[in-house]
Amino acid sequence: MNDDDIQPSRIEDDLTPGFDILRPEKLASPVVFASPHSGRRYPVGFLAASRLDDRAIRRSEDAFVDELFTSATEFGAPLIRAHFPRAYVDVNREPYELDPDMFRGDLPGWVNTTSPRVNAGLGTVAKIVAGGAEIYNGTLDFDEAVKRIETHYKPYHAALQGLIDDALEAFGRCLIVDCHSMPSMALPSANTAFGNPDIVLGDCHGSSCVREITHIAERTLRDLGLTVQRNKPYAGGYTTRHYARHHVGVQTLQIEINRALYMDEVNIRRLPEFDRLAERMRLLIARLSDLAPDVLAPPLAAE
Repeated sequence: MNDDDIQPSRIEDDLTPGFDILRPEKLASPVVFASPHSGRRYPVGFLAASRLDDRAIRRSEDAFVDELFTSATEFGAPLIRAHFPRAYVDVNREPYELDPDMFRGDLPGWVNTTSPRVNAGLGTVAKIVAGGAEIYNGTLDFDEAVKRIETHYKPYHAALQGLIDDALEAFGRCLIVDCHSMPSMALPSANTAFGNPDIVLGDCHGSSCVREITHIAERTLRDLGLTVQRNKPYAGGYTTRHYARHHVGVQTLQIEINRALYMDEVNIRRLPEFDRLAERMRLLIARLSDLAPDVLAPPLAAE
């Protein structure tokens, strides 16, 4: 098997931890990097229930994004990376954003069945992959969604919260950088006079982190020769919105990387340009890890 290919997991392995954390020898940075959508370990039972082939099932995958950010540990920062695919369970959603049409029987009343993500077919358990192809041959039991959320979604978020707590304890502040990729043919709203951007930075329109952080990231990337756009069409997902807590010193920034910069999107293979982009991300990581403490500090309490 080529190391770019999907890595089927035995059905009995579905309950094993679906992520790992690359930790620095010494925690020296308040920045936490996360790659929630780069996993390619596809449970055998999931593949059997899908109508899609091995290539089509990967259309939603942020392939190799975790590898672009592994240098985080060189600068004293951790990287958490999911190994399960987002088509199996998406940790960048609320815990229970589910499409009732996907399931046999009625869903509990507390399930969010009407969010824009659900309506687009991209809930916590997705109905479709990117491009609109439906994943499943038939409907699912609600217990299947519960299993995926309990065994993969919740442990991932518990581990991410643990990294945030470590940063707060050590530094009194934390910046989460949530790392993603986007198709080269992104949404029309992303188009500029020069075509689609290389990078989209999402700070929830200035609410998830102070604008100085976004500005520093943007300037660093532009100095590296990349075109950058803010919040359009990706302003930030669940992780960016949920974990931003300025009052305790937690800020969040989402980064979306144009896949054409580093991969063959049809065959899901790294391009020769991959290493150059990884070096650019290394320089971005270095700059974010060196942010002045007052940029990340929680606001002073009122006298």
